[in-house]
Amino acid sequence: MDISKALLIHNDAAGSAAGSLVSSAVAVLAPSIKELCIIQTSAPGDGEKICMERGSEVEVVFILGGDGTVHECINGLSQLDHPPMVGVLPGGTCNDFVRSLGMPVDVTQSARMMLEGKTKKIDLGLANGRVFTNFFGVGLITETSENIDADLKNSLGKLSYFISTLQTIRSAEPFVFEMEADGKQIKDEAVMIYIGNGRSLGSSTLPFAPNALIDGKFDVLIIRQTGLPLLKEVLSRKPEGEWQPKNDSILYFQARDIKLRTDEEKQADTDGEVYLTTPVDIKLLDHKLTFLVGGPEAI
Repeated sequence: MDISKALLIHNDAAGSAAGSLVSSAVAVLAPSIKELCIIQTSAPGDGEKICMERGSEVEVVFILGGDGTVHECINGLSQLDHPPMVGVLPGGTCNDFVRSLGMPVDVTQSARMMLEGKTKKIDLGLANGRVFTNFFGVGLITETSENIDADLKNSLGKLSYFISTLQTIRSAEPFVFEMEADGKQIKDEAVMIYIGNGRSLGSSTLPFAPNALIDGKFDVLIIRQTGLPLLKEVLSRKPEGEWQPKNDSILYFQARDIKLRTDEEKQADTDGEVYLTTPVDIKLLDHKLTFLVGGPEAI
């Protein structure tokens, strides 16, 4: 695949050895790209701003960073009338969206596959006007994100998410919610609501269909109560095919249009970024952006 002009956005604060990752990515990409501009983000919001200002000038925007960097950049690109193709290179701790795309978490392998030129138009989520790639969640998942120790994250990587989950799960409190999902009304209590577009969380594969990013539906999990057996039910790898939970504390279904209200305002987690709050209206954006993918495991 020959590319005339491309942009590589990277975040040195994401993951570890970011400089080495950039060098590895450029070594693979540069020979196939006539003009490759490399920009490092330096503050929150930079990725979105850069993509809005420069995205229309190039054929491809490569994003090298964690899920938060991807979240920022996609929010910028999705606002363009004629967005470029997108290549997501793994540069974070868990790289859940990369995993959902079916791409390897080795930056060199991912870059090589992208140059094969295989593309897919991917669904995105829209929550109160903000785009998300992988998931939207409230309750336990948000509390877990907020409880992650930055020093542990830098030194232990994805293990820090597991530690935070174990610490948070003991104090998870249920909340009352009302949901309208494709016209169906639900009123219940939950400790967590997870609305998935992709199928990876904390580097674990969720029991959703392999084509989750292109099937035109969200995978919705309502967790009524928590505990280690419940986590095992949701996070343990399942055989491919339609999944239904065996635990009565888990409600699973698919939907495209969701309205969520909670008894008290709850902070929401979108792709690992916590800045939205309930109430929230969530819609699916069919085949919103075109992503470079590749390999037998890619969607």
